Amino acid sequence: MLIAEVSERFDVSQDTLRYYERIGLIPRVNRNKNGIRDYTEEDCRWVEFVKCMRGAGLSIEVLIEYVGLFQQGDSSAQARKELLVEERKKLVTRMEDMKKVLERLDDKIARYEQGVVEAEKGLRNQQD
Repeated sequence: MLIAEVSERFDVSQDTLRYYERIGLIPRVNRNKNGIRDYTEEDCRWVEFVKCMRGAGLSIEVLIEYVGLFQQGDSSAQARKELLVEERKKLVTRMEDMKKVLERLDDKIARYEQGVVEAEKGLRNQQD
């Protein structure tokens, strides 16, 4: 699959895909006889994984470390698991913080809505 197709499929710019490959965030992509990147389904799974993890807030540095560990093979399985467990803990904390913010926003919105209702009642009373 060509880089343009991967870019469209995952809604990631071609420059971002090249950058991810250059810094080791995704393994090196094979090239065809003309030197053009030729993404396999496995390459696409890496792109999807990285996009998902970045969307969840994992840092590029953590993901580079994970990819490096993955490339070491089965001997790094425990280290990879520990890395993911630690990142999961951070994500849970962020989600809890975001839930508190969401509740506060909901409360504020409800207050504005109540204020609008009260203001409308006042306008109706003035018309009577």
